[in-house]
Amino acid sequence: MENWITQFTEQYGYWGVFLMMALENIFPPIPSEVILTFSGFMTTYTELTAPGVVLTATLGSVFGACILYGIGLLLDVERLEKLVDRWGHILRVKHEDIYRADRWFDRYGYWTVLFCRMVPLIRSLISIPAGMSNMKFGMFLLFTTLGTLIWNIILVMLGSVLGDAWEDIVAFMDVYSYIAYGLIAAAGVFAVILFIRKFKKSA
Repeated sequence: MENWITQFTEQYGYWGVFLMMALENIFPPIPSEVILTFSGFMTTYTELTAPGVVLTATLGSVFGACILYGIGLLLDVERLEKLVDRWGHILRVKHEDIYRADRWFDRYGYWTVLFCRMVPLIRSLISIPAGMSNMKFGMFLLFTTLGTLIWNIILVMLGSVLGDAWEDIVAFMDVYSYIAYGLIAAAGVFAVILFIRKFKKSA
């Protein structure tokens, strides 16, 4: 996949960057780290510029994020309620659990979107719950763009500075990904423990 990404990006320049970043958001297995660092490297031997690559990558990424946000809107709370009515007794999920999660995302969702836009794989998927919670589109767009811009600037500049050694940063990003996933998993376990304790107290 890496060879295909680099060849496509090199062949189509800014359009290649835009399309690859849009696809990366819709199809998360496509690694943004490869697209961005290689694009940064391209600024050292082509007519592409770092600001141009950052802008194009950000536009493509936000475009893809908006598509997933729209999908999240289709999977709104009302549809989840119907699923709970049918399967909730098996999953031990109630309507109150849905509303509680929805309220949590309403309260912390903007900062969650900002942070998750800088975590590989999750950076794409976070757009779906944002849509499901009916997050205000303007605020979603703002925080998505900010998080994406930070992520893109860092990786494009690293690719530009490292030059031929741009692939080194991809290996480093694998380590970063594992650390980020570990922290998120730990937070998830902590949330489950709190939920179980509250459930036992109310039982």
